[in-house]
Amino acid sequence: MAGAADFDLFRPAEEHELLRESVRALAEAKIAPFAAEVDEGARFPQEALDALVANDLHAVHVPEEYGGAGADALATVIVIEEVARVCGSSSLIPAVNKLGSLPVVLSGSEELKARYLAPLAAGEAMFSYCLSEPEAGSDAGGMKTRAVRDGDHWVLNGVKRWITNAGVSEFYTVMAVTDPEKRTRGGISAFVVEKGDEGVSFGAPEKKLGIKGSPTREVYLDNVRVPADRMIGAEGTGFATAMRTLDHTRITIAAQALGIAQGALDYAKGYVRERKQFGKPVGDFQGIQFMIADMAMKLEAARQLTYAAAAKSERGDADLTFFGAAAKCYASDVAMEITTDAVQLLGGYGYTRDYPVERMMRDAKITQIYEGTNQVQRIVMARNLP
Repeated sequence: MAGAADFDLFRPAEEHELLRESVRALAEAKIAPFAAEVDEGARFPQEALDALVANDLHAVHVPEEYGGAGADALATVIVIEEVARVCGSSSLIPAVNKLGSLPVVLSGSEELKARYLAPLAAGEAMFSYCLSEPEAGSDAGGMKTRAVRDGDHWVLNGVKRWITNAGVSEFYTVMAVTDPEKRTRGGISAFVVEKGDEGVSFGAPEKKLGIKGSPTREVYLDNVRVPADRMIGAEGTGFATAMRTLDHTRITIAAQALGIAQGALDYAKGYVRERKQFGKPVGDFQGIQFMIADMAMKLEAARQLTYAAAAKSERGDADLTFFGAAAKCYASDVAMEITTDAVQLLGGYGYTRDYPVERMMRDAKITQIYEGTNQVQRIVMARNLP
């Protein structure tokens, strides 16, 4: 797929647009028909996983040398965006596969990459990311999960909370304290833990406001013995790897927010053109036109910021931390505003489950919270002003 240097900042390459067309067609045909049912039943969107795997779109970021598509950061954004346009829960398949496996891509040994990226690329396994804990969210220094060396193994004990796709994923990137004295300054290490490892178990699925089709569970680690060669990078580099990962993957949350917002805007546009009051379509009233115009304007601004951040992610620009946080923060705030306005435009119908915009509004909310709340993103931006 095209590299980030191959597209104009304001006009993605033709290859990217062709990708968008193909993903949109697939999403509308194979994922959209199940979105409401997935949400209502809070069940995993297996149909979406099957369709994405069949079309090699479940983990497009995996490099070609490990059997992946080798998609650049913008292509990955487009895939997530187009899936999220019809189903927010389903978009977490490609998004979290990148989040969970990117530490291996960034810091893992060649042996580790071959062992875990190949089955991910083949669609044989999914990857989740285990950083947060009951008492350690944005404050990673409060992490209590421990890893203690025992010969040629590490023994992990602890609880990870808010883990997306937990129980479905086969592989987990787990952050654990290996030196309690150093904490975030060289005391945290990263490991690959497998679902089948003895001592790994999962809590009950959380009962959530939105993205109900993507299971969120606690991950319990009870004397889990992990071979030393499953450490990602050198001992003590886990926190640095985690922060580097988030610089890149916050952009995928921005992409999810874009897609959810686009889906809501598209539906609202169609509705106001058809819905008649006082003898004409409500879309002919200037107040409604102003709302639609503002929604479209803000969405496009968010898209341009997200695509610029994707280009910086691909190049590894020095100001990526700022742009990744800015894209995630702005796009998610815009998505919440647009989906709320879409509900308003549908009036009473928008408040019912017979129409998709209320689901989109519920799904949008989490984009302001996970991978760092938007309050934390503003701290990150302030500390990394270009």
